[in-house]
Amino acid sequence: LMDAIMHESSFAQYLKEQGIEQGGREHTMDAILDVLEIRFDPAAVDQVAGRIRVIDDLQRLKQLHRSAVQVADLDEFQHALDAEA
Repeated sequence: LMDAIMHESSFAQYLKEQGIEQGGREHTMDAILDVLEIRFDPAAVDQVAGRIRVIDDLQRLKQLHRSAVQVADLDEFQHALDAEA
């Protein structure tokens, strides 16, 4: 019984972590797109949105969020997006 409880607890923890990570990715993707749409032409941002939405790596998304805030223009952001694609 204790093994079953431990296994269930580990599995529940795993699911919780996956949910948090998924939520973190979605939040970070939304934040990137918000920054880009505020700073640049929203229609042009639509062209890169699909590429951003398929990124699974939360750390990569965090880097892109920083780039979105710092770049001079959307072309520079696209270079950052291409850099480690």
